[in-house]
Amino acid sequence: MKTWKPTTAGILTVIGGAFLLAWGLGHVIRAELVAGTLTHWQFGPVFIVLGLITIVGGIFAVRRRVWGLALAGAICAVFPFHPYGSLIWTPILGILAIVFVALSRNEFSSATPKPS
Repeated sequence: MKTWKPTTAGILTVIGGAFLLAWGLGHVIRAELVAGTLTHWQFGPVFIVLGLITIVGGIFAVRRRVWGLALAGAICAVFPFHPYGSLIWTPILGILAIVFVALSRNEFSSATPKPS
C-alpha cells in the first residue's frame, strides 16, 4: 500500500538538498571574490557534495527505490548548520524526512526481497 510518507520525505529532502547546494555554491563564489579565505574553500565543496547526495536521495524516496540511499539523503539533509541564523530551520526538514523514510521502509522496492 502506498502512503504519503515517502513522497513527503522526498520533497523535504530535495528542498533541504537545494538549500545545501546553494549554500555550498555560495561559499565557493565568496571564496572566489574574497581571495585568501581558506574556510570558504574547505566547506564549499563539502556542502556541494552533501547537497547532491541529498537531492539524489530525495529523488529515490519519491520513486520508492533504494531505501538506504533515500535514508542517506535524508540524513545528509540534517547537516546544513547555518551559523548565521538565517536558515536555522532547514535541519528540521531533514529530521522530518528521516522519520518519514524510516516509517515507510516497507514501501521501498529494496526493503524486502521478493519471493521466488
